[in-house]
Amino acid sequence: MLTLDLSNNQITGQLPNCWKHLKNSLEYLDLSNNKLSGKIPKSIGTLVNLQALVLRNNSLTGGLPFTLKNCSDLDILDVSENFLFGPIPSWIGENLQELKILSLRVNRFFRSVPVNLSASPNIYDSNVLFTWKGQDYVFRNPEFLLKSIDLSSNDLMGAIPKEIGYLVGLVSLNLSRNKLDGEIPTEIENLSWLEFLDLSRNKFSGKIPFNLSKIDRLGVLDLSNNDLSGRIPWEGHLETFDASWFEGNLDLCGKPLNKSCLGDKTTAKPEEPAVHGEEDKSVFNEALYMSLGLGFFAGFWGLLGPIILWKPWRIAYLRFLNRVTDYVLVTVELNIAKCCRWVES
Repeated sequence: MLTLDLSNNQITGQLPNCWKHLKNSLEYLDLSNNKLSGKIPKSIGTLVNLQALVLRNNSLTGGLPFTLKNCSDLDILDVSENFLFGPIPSWIGENLQELKILSLRVNRFFRSVPVNLSASPNIYDSNVLFTWKGQDYVFRNPEFLLKSIDLSSNDLMGAIPKEIGYLVGLVSLNLSRNKLDGEIPTEIENLSWLEFLDLSRNKFSGKIPFNLSKIDRLGVLDLSNNDLSGRIPWEGHLETFDASWFEGNLDLCGKPLNKSCLGDKTTAKPEEPAVHGEEDKSVFNEALYMSLGLGFFAGFWGLLGPIILWKPWRIAYLRFLNRVTDYVLVTVELNIAKCCRWVES
């Protein structure tokens, strides 16, 4: 058996501890979107040929078993949306050198992001053929393989390790909704393939690295709800981002927040002289509206005022209405009678 896909079911209970029977065959295991609980069994580390392990959206608890480091061929490790906790193991960066997608989001991992997650390029020397967006690339170091890291919605603390700059093949980095602090490392500028960077809802401080404008592929940049300060770099493609990507940082200034920075020169806009023709038009409109109001007031009370306030006029007006009504009714009845006679004849 090469593939076992039981995703999107209603499977309950714990994962069995008998994976050693498939250790030489299973390459793809997907149990996502079920109701599994308990810990990830240690025997899952015997699947040495495993290339994809997807346990997303279950109720698994505990930590990642250390035996998973034996699955050195893993391309995808997705255990997001569970109740896993503990520090992120350092062996992920040390042993899983083929990893392309790592997703640990929406769990309860804590402490800092391990430095070993980004292995030093001086340790390894190998040629790797990787296909990305329809093109083949030959890399000499495995750190080019890791394409996506998602550690969002955990309890991670500390600073982003500067070694993140070694993952030069990274396309997506999501560290949002944690408790990370410190400054955003300038080494991120080395991630020239980066298209998605979300560091929102943390406690990052300091200035936004100016060199972020050099990452030409960056299409999503979310730095909102942190403690960043200083002027927002406004150069190159960073000019395409709106205020929502930077809001929630009280000490940020500059475009696109429309908040001036200390030392900016503000030039008062000179008042434009009023045009003579426009003044005349404004005066004419005021006079027109005033005359309409006075005319309505005078006409209304001139006609209805005496009828309402003076009883003889009111009685005369009602008699007049009765006569008009009687005349209309009699005329209508006579016309109807004439029409009936004409039809009968």
